[in-house]
Amino acid sequence: MFLTRFQLNPQRRGGRKLLASPQAMHAAVLAGFPHPEATEAGRVLWRIDAEDHAVYLYIVSPGRPDLTHLVEQAGWPTTETWTTQSYLPVLDRVQPGQRWAFRLTANPIRVLPPAPGEKRGKRMGHVTPLHQQEWLLQKSESNGFQLTTRVETDALGATRTAVDGLLVGNQLTRRFDRESSSVTLKTVTFDGVCEVTDRDRFVHALTRGIGPAKGYGCGLLTIAPVP
Repeated sequence: MFLTRFQLNPQRRGGRKLLASPQAMHAAVLAGFPHPEATEAGRVLWRIDAEDHAVYLYIVSPGRPDLTHLVEQAGWPTTETWTTQSYLPVLDRVQPGQRWAFRLTANPIRVLPPAPGEKRGKRMGHVTPLHQQEWLLQKSESNGFQLTTRVETDALGATRTAVDGLLVGNQLTRRFDRESSSVTLKTVTFDGVCEVTDRDRFVHALTRGIGPAKGYGCGLLTIAPVP
């Protein structure tokens, strides 16, 4: 597995086009691999982060990418390319009981009961930070980690579960065309600290993602040592 960081240039026409359409960005990311299919090691995941007035594309992938086309289309051809490093040293370090700082851009959803005559219920995105946080709590156990929680009581005596140190931000509603249909995607970025409870499940989450819309820049969980 490999971790890649590429700095996008939002001032270029190609950069603006890719940032405006997760569908176009997905195609551009996959074009960097001769064989983009998922393997036993993992799948191609990507995420857009804005950091210190710069915009970065992060990719986790089974193979090493060639992003020459992205440099020419949406980068800085004369000054910047991209950096790729092996992800295995990080994955090999993961053990139960460890605490990691994490970032996850996700598409928190709920599935409504099917309407009469339909086999599948409609997917609806969670729009409030409270429901988005609850979604992450539900996902944590099956993905091999836990979050530190506390019970809060409001002025009316109602209680709710809160997560210590969790930031829920960068909430976006993206609308873009996919073939002959229109897609609406609600995304949110979680920043916090988690504790590993199951190594295999946690590594699976790191290499295969969490939640839906993985092809559209969601699901990539990245970790770093706790400061």
